[in-house]
Amino acid sequence: MGVPGSIASYVFDTGDGLALVDTGPSSTLPALERGLQKLGAELSDVRHLLLTHIHFDHAGAAGSLAARLPKARVYVHERGAKHLSRPERLIASAAQIYGDQMQTLWGEMQPVPADRLIVLHGGETLAFSGLPEGVKVHYTPGHAVHHVSYHAGDDLYVGDVGGVRIALPQSPRPPTPPPDIDLNAWAQSIALLRGLTARRLHLAHFGSYVQSAAHWDGLIANIRTDAQRVGTRLAAGEDLEHVTRTFSAELRADLDAEESGLADKFTLACPPWMSVQGLARYFHKQGQGGQA
Repeated sequence: MGVPGSIASYVFDTGDGLALVDTGPSSTLPALERGLQKLGAELSDVRHLLLTHIHFDHAGAAGSLAARLPKARVYVHERGAKHLSRPERLIASAAQIYGDQMQTLWGEMQPVPADRLIVLHGGETLAFSGLPEGVKVHYTPGHAVHHVSYHAGDDLYVGDVGGVRIALPQSPRPPTPPPDIDLNAWAQSIALLRGLTARRLHLAHFGSYVQSAAHWDGLIANIRTDAQRVGTRLAAGEDLEHVTRTFSAELRADLDAEESGLADKFTLACPPWMSVQGLARYFHKQGQGGQA
């Protein structure tokens, strides 16, 4: 959408070609290529596409890149693999949300040939010649049932389970879109990740931060706040539209208190209405009637 600092891909050298952690959508491929060139690399140097999960803003360009990079392999959790090789249902589901904005926001999503997929379960260590300890794969659901994180030495690539943090002064916020938010699983994933020996956290939205208790404590606090704001109002019988308006106003006030003007940029990367819908679905599935 022409706004820098919204969607991140990360690149590192494996010794067996470059690895990209998350591709972004096809609409950001030109920016991805420019970013690689600034690092002195080319798209053709990429051999490994490590996806944290299959949402469009993380994996939308995987099929397009697989077509352009015949030697590249695409790494994805087992519960997301079938949707990459046969993305019709994924596209149809997203179209119900985004309508005629699909092409503008995400661009094309091509299938990834099944024989190009490396299917992950969590617990694996990916072996690369240039990384003596390899890259450890951790299953980290909560934001999505097919979410994994990658641990390579001092670097921890956490996709969306590490929260959305657009600027250093901002406390990390949970992106909670439908369909499979699970707050209990998210808490377990946070406990796993914060216990790993790593110095840097790499977030998809947006940037790299110090691996610290303060980051994870802030995320946990904001998960509880968001869940309470949505859950309490749903339990009181408020309609979803009113809950969304109130939640959005409270979120904007919180963000602008942390840094002036932050709310506009944050809501582009993490729309509040979508977070409300995901939490509402979570409470409904839990049979809690909206009680946080």
